Formats: sequence, structure tokens, C-alpha cells
Amino acid sequence: MGRLPRVLTIAGSDSGGGAGIQADLKTITVLGGFGMSAVTALTAQNTTGVQGIFEVDRDFVAKQIDSVLTDIGADAVKTGMLSRAEVIQVVAEKIQAWRIEKLVVDPVMVAKGGASLLQADAKDLLVSKLLPLAYVLTPNIPEAEELADIKIETPQHMKEAAQAIKRLGPRYVLVKGGHLPAAAGEMIDILYDGSTFTAYTGERIATRDTHGTGCTYAAAIATLLAQGKPVREAVEKAKEYLTAAIRSSLRLGAGSGPTNHLAPLLQELTRFRQLKALQEAYDTLAKEPCGHLIPEVQSNLGYALPDARDPNDVAAFPGRIVRLGEGVARVAGPAYGASSHIARIILTVKGFAGDYLSAMNIRCSEEIIGACGKLGYAVEHFSRDAEPPETAAREGGTLEWGTAEVLKKTGTTPDMIYDLGAKGKEPMIRVLGREPQEVVQKILNISREIRR
Repeated sequence: MGRLPRVLTIAGSDSGGGAGIQADLKTITVLGGFGMSAVTALTAQNTTGVQGIFEVDRDFVAKQIDSVLTDIGADAVKTGMLSRAEVIQVVAEKIQAWRIEKLVVDPVMVAKGGASLLQADAKDLLVSKLLPLAYVLTPNIPEAEELADIKIETPQHMKEAAQAIKRLGPRYVLVKGGHLPAAAGEMIDILYDGSTFTAYTGERIATRDTHGTGCTYAAAIATLLAQGKPVREAVEKAKEYLTAAIRSSLRLGAGSGPTNHLAPLLQELTRFRQLKALQEAYDTLAKEPCGHLIPEVQSNLGYALPDARDPNDVAAFPGRIVRLGEGVARVAGPAYGASSHIARIILTVKGFAGDYLSAMNIRCSEEIIGACGKLGYAVEHFSRDAEPPETAAREGGTLEWGTAEVLKKTGTTPDMIYDLGAKGKEPMIRVLGREPQEVVQKILNISREIRR
């Protein structure tokens, strides 16, 4: 393994763990960097706000920076809460003395709860001494309004602010749009390099648990720059990381909870576990002679991630599950994005019942439907004849429409949903469950009932 990218964060400590040095070090670590710190202030802070600030002496801030850079060095540096003029002065001096090129400046001025984190006499020094050294500056809307002295209410205003701030000296200005009105449900950030604007749009997630997002975003950019990524790519990947962290944000405390810095790692762990669970469910299925339940178009068994949004978030078997004599066989092991049809069914069911994440299609006949009834399973159906033409014309539209119709009509999640097909469409049963083993056990029970 090569050397880890070294990232120094110069910022305040958040005793609540959601922002500041704590958020920075979590972010740097998760993204594959080696995090180091120079603490500028200690805050007594939680999800409801800042209860107190204890300033670190400027000489000791300088000593921390020198200690790190004389021995370990840094491939990128990120600054956060600097608070006082003398601290900004000494940080700027050290950045120049150590010839730090990749400096990401998060111009922390106000905490999310409204507390001021930058003393009045410090703003001029921030603008005159530190901003000209910034490789990337990452103001949010209130900070950009303060720095550019304009009101920001639209993306066009963001561009105008970025132009004004660029004249203060930073190489790149990233104006973050999280404070804009939630128009069209989208969130936009705008990067400006002096000639070109690059817009980064993304999902606006409805949550109040966004404590530490600014620290996290800037630390992610710094880490990716330390890895050698160009600025535009670093911002893009940092935004993807931040979005995942917000989507999985933590409901901790009575106020604004923190983002989940571990979200990407936890998602990868979940993916691994789900692929394993899907394979184990298939192995269970393959131990018994249930090939008579495989339809002419073959079967697939799927399993969606808890936060699945599209078919790429649903694992299934490439090439489907086929009949082989009395048993079943698969072409390959499970993979994400391997099925469109079974994925759309699962995603539709998940929209109504969030804990139902698995399904498999099997052959449909009166005998099989009867066996389901004898076993006490809840069985519902839809008719393709009632389908609106616009859904029939859309790829996968029938399955989504039919499944949704059943769930809206019943208000509950059945064990199976079937349809009797149509011209060129084979009748089919979809077996639903919370996870693959539950689905497979239902199918094996049906198989055993028929074979009695």
C-alpha cells in the first residue's frame, strides 16, 4: 500500500463530535487520508448550539502547525474555525512559510445555531491575509453574502457573489447553495475559477440533521486534493460523499443532529452482507427440487439496499435463475443492477412498505395459487386489461403499475401478487418478503405443498 495522503486540519474542536476537528478527522479517515490537527479553539457545543468557547493561544496554534509540518508534512491543509484576528494572522504566516499550495479555506463565521464564530476584528484579516492563499474557498450563502456584500436568493446571485469573492484572491471559489429556498427539490453548488462556472446539482434531502456539513464538505475536498484529484473532480466526489452522509444523518440530541461520516463504509458493508444473504438464499433454494416453479421466462431473486432509489441499488442474479431438471441453476453470482423487472417490483413495494426489500417471480397456475391459499398466504392480483395505455408503453411500467394498484387497494403488503398475463405475456406470481430467505422459504413451502 502506498503512502496515505496527509491532510492537516486547522480548526476548532466540537465537543459534540459533529463538526470542527472531529468531523474533519472522520471525513479524512473515511476517504482514505491520514488526518492531523491543529486546534484553534475548544467549544462547549452540542446539537442545540454553542454554550462556550475557550480560545487557544496563537503561539500554541503555531507550535501545533510547526510540529506536524516539520515531521510528517501535509499534502493538503484545511482551515475551519479560526475565530480571532491573531490566529488568522499566524495561520496565514505558517501557510506561507511552509509553502502550502493546496489550502482549502472554510470561512467559518456563524454556527448553524446562530452563534458567532468569528470576532468582528477578524473579518478584515481573513479577507486580506488568508483568502489570497486559498486554493479553494468554500463559503455558504450567509458567508458569501458577507464576503461579497450582496443578497443571494438565486443561482445567478451565487455566480455574482463568486465573481466578487474571486477578486479577493482565492484560486477557486465554491459557493454552496444549501441555504437557498428548496426550489424544485434540487440543491446547487457553484464553482468559479475566474473564467468558468461549474454547477454541481444534487438531491435536497429533507432532514434537520445537517450539523457539520460545511466542515465535512471542505475536509472531503482537501482529502481528495491531497490524493491528486483535480479541483472539479474533488468537488464532485466530495459532494457525493456529503450527500451520502446527509442521507444517513444521525438523529442524535434535541437539536440539529450530525451527518453520518461512516455512511459510505457502512453502505459498502451492507452491500457485501446483502450479496452474501442473496447467495445463501439461493443455496437454500437449490437444495430442493423446486424447478417446476420456474416460469418459461425464468426467475430472478432480488434484494434492495435499505435506501435503494433505482435498480442499480437492487442485487439480483445476472442471467436469471433457470430450471435444470428438477432443480434450479444460476448463470452467475448475485450483483447489483443485474435485474430491471424484479428490481422495479421491489422498489414499488418498498415505497409502500419500507421493510419489504426482496422478491422473486415464479410460475403462475391455478394449482400454485391454490397451494398458496392452503398455506394461508395473503394472495392478491391485478389485471393487465385495466392498465392505462401510458404505463403499458413504458418499459417496466406494467409491473410498477400493477404492484402499486394492489398495494393501494389493500393497504397491506401481501405475500404474493399475481397476474394472469396477456398476449405475449406469461402469467406470473411475485413472491414478496423482507429479505431473501423469507422469500425462498415461502417458495419452498409452495413447492412442498404441490409435491405432496
